[in-house]
Amino acid sequence: MRVLTWNLWLAGNCVDDARPKQLRFLRELAPDVVGLQETIGSAARELAEELGWQHHQGGSCGIISPHPIVERYGDDEMWGVGARLRLPETDVVVWSAHLNYTPYGPYDVLAGMSAEQVLAREAESGRPEQIRQILAELAPALAEPGLPVLLLGDFNTPSHLDWPQLPWPVSVAVTDAGLYDAYRMVHPDPVAEPGHTWSPINLWHEGQVGTPEPQDRIDFIHAAGPLRPLDVRTVLVGEPAPMPDHAGNEWTSDHCAVLGTFALAAAR
Repeated sequence: MRVLTWNLWLAGNCVDDARPKQLRFLRELAPDVVGLQETIGSAARELAEELGWQHHQGGSCGIISPHPIVERYGDDEMWGVGARLRLPETDVVVWSAHLNYTPYGPYDVLAGMSAEQVLAREAESGRPEQIRQILAELAPALAEPGLPVLLLGDFNTPSHLDWPQLPWPVSVAVTDAGLYDAYRMVHPDPVAEPGHTWSPINLWHEGQVGTPEPQDRIDFIHAAGPLRPLDVRTVLVGEPAPMPDHAGNEWTSDHCAVLGTFALAAAR
């Protein structure tokens, strides 16, 4: 099973001719399920209709798949949407999440804040409560024996697996709920293989040349149940030009996407 999470960057509206580029990328990858963020309320539906796929369109988030969607969860007001897909071998429950982006922890670290200050600001961001709500919605699926479960998305916060000195509460909560970080499962060394997804084109902090933008891994594939990751990697197209020269890029996002390939056991 091939799984993709992809922040579209305002549905792709920041890059010229984004829609045919997005469709070309999806057709070439041929994923079984895609969790989308920054769809601005329509891109998941529009992409699915162009591809002849199924969709669940929320506000920022959406899910698209060539496989039947038999149940839909969440709505425009939530920080994520979910779906139950019917694959030939098994059902799969998938959630796509897009958590609040501010305040952003790596910026606080760059500003010289202490770990205690950074974590206090993380609580102020609302992200811990947002992921708590999503995990509460996911709880029935996580409790269903033999059911594969995926939690995808742009979490706008790093992982405690990448920052041993900072127990980032969102990733800790996801781990405590019984989901594993698929990228880190395949690539356990965050120094050797950091897997940065933010940002392949935003290189300078606040546009100030000479002050590098903190690069980090904030887009994730989490999994539970009978799913074994075979390969998980960041993906993009070509060699995108950095901002502000990005309009002609073949790659239509300011994030890297994450693609996971899993061995799938049948639900029992």
